[in-house]
Formats: sequence, structure tokens, C-alpha cells
Amino acid sequence: MTLTHFTNATLIDPVALTEETGSLTIRDGLIIAIDGAAPKDAQVIDAGGACLAPGIIDIGVKVSEPGERHKESFRSAGRAAAAGGVTTIVTRPDTLPAIDTPETLEFVARRAAADAQVHVLPMAALTKGRMGQEMTEIGLLLDGGAVAFSDCDRVVTNTKVYARALTYAASLDALVVGHVQDPVLSDGASVTAGKFASLRGLSGVSPMAERMALDRDIALLEMTGAKYHADQITTARALPALERAKRNGLDITAGVSIHHLTLNELDVADYRTFFKLKPPLRSEDDRRAVIAAVAEGLIDIISSMHTPQDEESKRLPFEDAASGAVGLETLLPAALRLVHEDQISLPRLFRAMSLNPARRLGLDAGRLRIGAPADLILFDPHMPFQLDRSTLLSKSKNTPFDGARLQGRVLGTWVDGTRIFGDVDA
Repeated sequence: MTLTHFTNATLIDPVALTEETGSLTIRDGLIIAIDGAAPKDAQVIDAGGACLAPGIIDIGVKVSEPGERHKESFRSAGRAAAAGGVTTIVTRPDTLPAIDTPETLEFVARRAAADAQVHVLPMAALTKGRMGQEMTEIGLLLDGGAVAFSDCDRVVTNTKVYARALTYAASLDALVVGHVQDPVLSDGASVTAGKFASLRGLSGVSPMAERMALDRDIALLEMTGAKYHADQITTARALPALERAKRNGLDITAGVSIHHLTLNELDVADYRTFFKLKPPLRSEDDRRAVIAAVAEGLIDIISSMHTPQDEESKRLPFEDAASGAVGLETLLPAALRLVHEDQISLPRLFRAMSLNPARRLGLDAGRLRIGAPADLILFDPHMPFQLDRSTLLSKSKNTPFDGARLQGRVLGTWVDGTRIFGDVDA
């Protein structure tokens, strides 16, 4: 029996939206007491006022197995997640080959169970090969452990195929994750269209590409009744449509990446390819509108959208370079920028990073309550440091925060009550 008691901790409760000094006890992988005395024979950890919160649940993590293990493996992703306070990663199916068969899904599940320190929940492709022509065996993939279905950034352009897939998913109560960017308008674009893009001579895409794609998906949700999550809402123009869809009772949630919450289109200056993302970074007005949407709960989930790329694919001219950035280890300190700037409270931040992802996926995690899984992180939200990308545990080091001054260090991470990161003194 493993019995651990945390004392003198600032408990971050994303359900009650409180942060209060207290204690918490875990045993055999579960939270068994809050604000009680230390049980006899318990290992006592004095948090020294540091924050104790539910572990982060990160939806949309790219682990490059199978096909590109040199970019990221389950072992390296698990270590990076633990260091970043992420206790559950929900992996994308945009691998080589795509995760579109029960056999490929079984391979991924076995590798994750053998190599990853954290919980791994795989998504599967919505259509075969992510080609948008024929839907996958959604029922068999659900039985094999898939928690959601997505073609990721390869948007299904055939609306009839998409409608059939959504209808079938709805009949099985399966979650579909959509990437709301019009693929024709977005084709060949590397930044958001506007004056800055023109001055830099870069091909841009209008923010309306997001609004148009979201409008189409919402119409299909009205027709099919599917359960749906938009992986990234990054523009102010998409927010009214999202609000109307929720008000009309559609089963829709939305997320945003930490990069779109903390960076804007001007960060692309000097053609720095580590800032090339998909969708591209937006205007400062868009960034502030999306932050407000997270704070008020219109946008439900914050994720890292962890996308490892090797040096060869990033050290290219901006328009030729691959899109994406790693984020497992930088998600928490980057998100704490919003807290330090008084744009969102710490409990609301963890509602978006822990509680809401758990709710969307039907998990018991993401909460500080008796009986909940002991997936926890202990962190100091004020500890300053300067990020050196060479120290990241991910195999790929493509972070836009290289050299940035950040605040917030993870002191310890526990999965099922077992410490997997940190050297916390008892």
C-alpha cells in the first residue's frame, strides 16, 4: 500500500474554482482525503506553499510512432510530458502510416503501455489514410481503445463523406475532432493574411478560412447530431458561430493551442520558422479575443498541440519549412503567463487544461476530489527560468520559446499515485 500525504499545499480546485491552502492524501492510486491529518505511516510531503493541482490532460499530442520515431517516441514524449506536468496525452493519428486500422491502433497501444510514463489515450483516423474518401471502421477502433476520431489537419473536403462519418460516429456516441480551416483557402499559406504578411512577402490565409470551416461543421452537426470538438479556434471571427452553436444545444466543444494564446503574427519577424504553426499565428486582437473566450468558458480546452519536427524540416526558407512546435514541457509555464498578466485565474486555467478535457473524454481525472485518480502535479507558479531548448526532453527541439524568460516550474508529477518526475523531499 502506497500512502502519501501532502501538507501545506495550495490546492487548485478547477471544479469549485478555488485555490486554498490545505492537505491531500493519496493511497493506491486514488485521492482518499482532503484537508485531513496525516495518516499513520504515510509519506509526508511538505509542499511549502507550492500549488498542487490535477495533472494536465493534453489533447492533440503528436507522437511520431509509427513512421518517424526519430522525431518523437512514446518514451521521449512520456518523459517530456512528466516534466511538464502532463499526466495524460491524447495522441493524434497523423502518423506514417495513419492510425486507421485496429492493427495499427494495437501497435500504438502496446508501445505506449511499454514505454510511456504517463497515460496515453489514442485517437484514430476518421477516414482511411486520412484521405477523406472512405470512413474507417469506427466501431472496431472504438473497441480497440480509440477515444476520438480525426483526420487532423487533412480536412475532409467531400461533405457527403464527412456527413456519413459524422452520422455513423453519432450512432456509436464517438467523439469527432475537427480542424476548422478551409483547406482550399489555406493551401500554400504560411502566415495569416494582412499587412504584416505583405511586408514580409509571405503567402497568407484570411482568418475567414477558420470561420467558413467552422460554419460548415456546425451545419453538419445540426444535421447529424454528432459529438464534436474543434481542435483549435484562433480567431475572433469564429467565436460568434461557436457561441451560437453552444446556445442552440449542439454537442460541441472547442480548444486552442497555448502558442495561439501567448504569441501573435509579429513573432514571425525575421522569418523564424520555429514560429510557423498550423493554423498560423494570428493578430494581437485575435489573440486577446481568444484569451477572453477561454476565461469566460466559450473555448473549453487549452492544449499544447505538440508537433515535433526535426532540424532538417525546420531549417528551411519560411514557406518551405514544416509547421508545428513542441509544447509538452512548455505548456504550463507559457500558460502561466496569462495568470501573471491577470488575464485568467489559476483555477480557471486548470479547468481548461485538466477538468474540461477529462469531461469531454468521460474521464474521472482532472479533479481534486475523494475517489479521483491520483494524477497530480506540484508546481511553483512564480519560479523564473530562461528556457534553453537543448534541455528539453523531447527528441525534437522546435520550440518558439527558446531563450524566453518564463515563470513556473514543475516540482513533482504523480500518475496513479506514483511519482514519475521531480525530487520532492519528504
